[in-house]
Amino acid sequence: MSYIEEFKQRVEEIKKGGQEKYHQKNEEKGKLFVRKRLELLFDDEIDVEDAFFANCMDDSLPSDGVVTGIGQIGGQSVCVMANDSTVKAGSWGKRTVEKIIRIQETAEKLEIPMLYLVDSAGARITDQIEMFPGRRGAGRIFHNQIKLSGRVPQVCLLFGPSAAGGAYIPAFCDIVVMVEGNASMYLGSPRMAEKVIGEKVSLEEMGGAQMHCSVSGCGDVLVKSEEEAIEYTKKYIGYFPANFRNKPNVVDSKEIKAFEKSITDLIPENQNAPFNMYDFIDRIIDEDSFCEVKKKFAPELITGLARVNGKSVGIIANQPRMKGGVLFPDSADKAAKFIQLCDAFNIPLLFLMDIPGFMIGTKVERAGIIRHGAKMLAAMSEATVPKISVVVRKAYGAGLYAMAGPAFEPDCCIALPTAQIAVMGPEAAVNAVYANKIAELPEEDRPAFIKEKQEEYKDNIDIYRLASEMVVDAIVEPEKLRDELISRYNIYEKKNATFTERKHGVYPV
Repeated sequence: MSYIEEFKQRVEEIKKGGQEKYHQKNEEKGKLFVRKRLELLFDDEIDVEDAFFANCMDDSLPSDGVVTGIGQIGGQSVCVMANDSTVKAGSWGKRTVEKIIRIQETAEKLEIPMLYLVDSAGARITDQIEMFPGRRGAGRIFHNQIKLSGRVPQVCLLFGPSAAGGAYIPAFCDIVVMVEGNASMYLGSPRMAEKVIGEKVSLEEMGGAQMHCSVSGCGDVLVKSEEEAIEYTKKYIGYFPANFRNKPNVVDSKEIKAFEKSITDLIPENQNAPFNMYDFIDRIIDEDSFCEVKKKFAPELITGLARVNGKSVGIIANQPRMKGGVLFPDSADKAAKFIQLCDAFNIPLLFLMDIPGFMIGTKVERAGIIRHGAKMLAAMSEATVPKISVVVRKAYGAGLYAMAGPAFEPDCCIALPTAQIAVMGPEAAVNAVYANKIAELPEEDRPAFIKEKQEEYKDNIDIYRLASEMVVDAIVEPEKLRDELISRYNIYEKKNATFTERKHGVYPV
């Protein structure tokens, strides 16, 4: 056999990954081979693959169980590390860790997005001295992620397990896409939990995709297949620049869909009657451009990327259909991270308000709602990208503050004619002020008195009065809101703002 034939044979053997039985096992679970995943992810083949021959002297460890390299998504170069779960369940050895560290260093030098396709059983205990504790050990991966955070987009596609310390790869990414039924992340496995703390629990309950995307918030997007995960990621990446120095690309604008109901028709006159904020969003963004983040987690708040006249915009919107749109600790956390994500990569923000305020009661106070709410306010206040807040209907109490109210230097605060801004709603306000008086009145006189005082209160918080006092910068006809947003974002994109001079804030985490 010539050296060229030997070379080609080695290459083909390595490209095959692990033993056939492991490929079959993955197929039964609906899992794709790592190189098929990359084929679907990239516009074409991988441009450059690094350390293809890592650990090639050991036939059982092709590429040491991880593919690292650079490819193109939508014409944008991205760095990638992708576990090969057919090779010792995608576990990490010394060379695995070194490969991941090196591709992260490449992403830092080139300032291009870093993607993690995770499907790994964690560290190889047999290799722990070589890959765990040292300066170039596994901890360096997380250190690098923290350095890359806010510098380049980082995305985790979780196709299988991400166990123990390895669970911090998704934790430090901007977004985690999890495949239902296969993806999981946990610091201690169910077996370990039973052994150490006596808790009997299933894998899904401990760290499954459904749980993390709806309960813990560690997962951002729940998908049913690997193909769906890859398609979502390709769409998501399109909203971002390569790094923090650039602005997102502008694409050809699409008009909004044609709808039978106008925005005016959507919004009930009764401030307490629910309506679907998704319908409102669809009527102001480019057609089919909404890319939602954390849909299943804290659904009383909607967060997602969209395009307005072809330009990327991050939307934070209250959802009156879910818990009345009230903010809870989880929804405040959800908002804080999404705002930081958009601000890091120069994506303008749009706040759509229909909010009764923050939740009250012993349960949320014990959960630290003041601390969580402060986190949201801090992230919103510090964001220096163009910020527009729109009072769609009501903005009561500290909800006005959290959703980029006038005091927090939005570039403008727009109100629709349906808007109300107040410390609290008319019903609560009248009860708070006149509770004793109402109790003294004969029962038959109470409804008329209450109605009279509520009308007086409504007059006091009338949106035209607030505009007269320059609390809001504009009152806009609902059907002209999109045009108003387009005009204002075109102007505000030229702004140059620094929040303040300091090392960093002391955050209410």
